[in-house]
Amino acid sequence: MKNADVIIVGAGPTGLMLAIELSLAGVRPLVLERHPHRRDTPKAGGLGGQILELLRYRGLLERFQAACAGPVPAPRFPFGGVHLDFTQLADPPLHALPLPQQHLERLLDERAGELGVDVRRGHEVTGVTQDDAGVMLDARGPDGPYQVNARYLVGCDGARSRVRDWAGIGFPGTVYPEVNRLAQVTLPGEVTVLGNGDLDVPGFGTIHAGFTRTDHGLFGLGSSPGATSVSLYTIEDETTEYDDDVPMTLTELQDSIRRVLGAQLPLAGSTRLSRFTFKARQAERYRAGRIMVAGDAAHLFPATGVALNAGMLDAVNLAWKLAADLHGWAPPGLLDTYHAERHLAGARTMLHTRAQVALRRGHDAAAEALREMFQELLADEQPLRRMGAMVAGTDVRYSMPGTGHHPLTGTFAPDLALHTDQGVTSVAGLLHPARPVLLDLADRPDLRRAARAWGQHVDVHTAKTDQRPADALLIRPDAHIAWAAPIDEPADSAASALREALSRWFGTS
Repeated sequence: MKNADVIIVGAGPTGLMLAIELSLAGVRPLVLERHPHRRDTPKAGGLGGQILELLRYRGLLERFQAACAGPVPAPRFPFGGVHLDFTQLADPPLHALPLPQQHLERLLDERAGELGVDVRRGHEVTGVTQDDAGVMLDARGPDGPYQVNARYLVGCDGARSRVRDWAGIGFPGTVYPEVNRLAQVTLPGEVTVLGNGDLDVPGFGTIHAGFTRTDHGLFGLGSSPGATSVSLYTIEDETTEYDDDVPMTLTELQDSIRRVLGAQLPLAGSTRLSRFTFKARQAERYRAGRIMVAGDAAHLFPATGVALNAGMLDAVNLAWKLAADLHGWAPPGLLDTYHAERHLAGARTMLHTRAQVALRRGHDAAAEALREMFQELLADEQPLRRMGAMVAGTDVRYSMPGTGHHPLTGTFAPDLALHTDQGVTSVAGLLHPARPVLLDLADRPDLRRAARAWGQHVDVHTAKTDQRPADALLIRPDAHIAWAAPIDEPADSAASALREALSRWFGTS
């Protein structure tokens, strides 16, 4: 019989991110992955949204940027058959990093190894039971069957999560009868990329950049002047069940393009080929006793470019709360906020991805009018920024108990430039260790005294910043603001409110 504090089932991006965050919080997780090796089957083609900021707050973004497969694309993103075009904005609300999932998993695996995480590949979980004290797993590894006990179990085992099923967590939703094929390809010399991004195809003519809708589906083309490859995308109504472990071929892509466009598009090679179906599903609850779900085991969204962002942010939200419970200082109900907060975030992502389905799948004149009107709205900066924040996941504000909160409370902490006695730093720099931070921006000894009793769990920093948004910020390890002191708030009321927030999130002093 083996024992562990937390067992993570699944060594994909969500599971590895959870293991890394738990390790930073002083917990040694055990990761069980049924596949014997990291898979090379192309899936997601990159990262986008708020997870990029979170990686920067952990000091990892430069490492991930260095591993990118190609140049960072212009900030222009598909949205339900139209585009969110941020190229005219000096500070786009949405960014992407072209890092194929297999490379992302390698980087996360390396980071987990640096932290001493025990990742066991070729170990399949075959059964789970739980009681008030913990969870028992039956598993099978290269040396045969065994059992392992844990205080908690987190299912990061994907859309067909067996952990979710064993926990009795419902997974309602909708399956859309369509197959999506996405590729990054190189073109032979006879196909010309024109200056506006269109393709000139011998024997066929011009294939326009952007989206082309036909009676047989949707075709997407993305290219940049001087680039050596282009992005291709097809959607067809189809009910075929494909095995995710069987990779798509270049011939399969060409056949799909021919069915949708009626054109034989010559292709020289590929750097990415992936196929997926769209489902809109969300777990009824993210926690069932001592079992939790995260990533695709908790939600499936009917649009591209959001799943990794949502899943890895699930992991960051959950890790510090699990660690607090295991270390014995978690206040009552802290673990339940994982479901409350991340289910809210998942519902928000579900909202805009389902809206994309409505934009994308309509074929009549009314649907064309809807897309045209929507694209016109996106020509204005305010709705464009709002949609970008929604897709990035930065518009989510977690609910905090009580009333009269500062406008920043519940939001992702802004990365303020900070001047301290030790030199220049930033909010991102303070959060590299993934510990709670009380940031005093107004030299408030009353607030520092109020927080002294929590010094074992909360790091206190005093700094100055240009145009401070508050006198002080209490920042959780997941970079969300748990409390903020309004500028020049009286000492007695500010200290009392701070102690209340510290008790609510980080236990009694």
